[in-house]
Amino acid sequence: METTIQAQENHKTLKEKSTEMMPNKNDLEGQVVIEEDAKEVEVVDYAKRAQWLRATILGANDGLLSTASLMMGVGAVRKDAKTMILTGIAGLVAGACSMAIGEFVSVYSQYDIENSQLKRQIKAGGVAKVELEARRKHLPNPFKAALASAFAFAVGALVPLLAAGFVRAYLVRLGVVVGAVSLALLVFGSVGAVLGRAPLVKSLLRVLIGGWLAMGITFGITKSIGFVEL
Repeated sequence: METTIQAQENHKTLKEKSTEMMPNKNDLEGQVVIEEDAKEVEVVDYAKRAQWLRATILGANDGLLSTASLMMGVGAVRKDAKTMILTGIAGLVAGACSMAIGEFVSVYSQYDIENSQLKRQIKAGGVAKVELEARRKHLPNPFKAALASAFAFAVGALVPLLAAGFVRAYLVRLGVVVGAVSLALLVFGSVGAVLGRAPLVKSLLRVLIGGWLAMGITFGITKSIGFVEL
């Protein structure tokens, strides 16, 4: 009898220990929530990069394609390298100035709007001093935006200029310009896709096909007009 009672007590003790060793359901749920919260904290908001990324990639692509298209258009009717290169230089200078002025005007408008909003909130007393200083530091800078846009345009425009500057043969020069521009488009598209966490293949195809269309349309139309006596 005593042996039976002792066995039951031992069994009960083992059961209690095993129960204590088993993880609590609430603890498991809490752990899952903590892990999910930790994962959420690690999420990076890539949308914050959108403004400067758009301006940089747009400026470089615009400089690359507009200058290359101008050079291809002139190259459709003039075969000498000097005319083609001078056209590219004119396109670089004019385009960089245009991009700088356009970016300056647009960003200055944004600056005026945000600054006016801050002044209204100050009068209403709805902004603390610390918060006010933080907001003023984050106001857009029109001068920096203009310089960055002009620089990005110039970098893109240099690609077809350098490609055409060392080739004398007409058909080879056209092919080298198209090849260099295509390679640069792939680089710019890759950088934009990686920084913005966008699908790589779609981004590359988008910029590459768009670039080919721009150069092809400009070359074709100029070539057609060249046959007409003006």
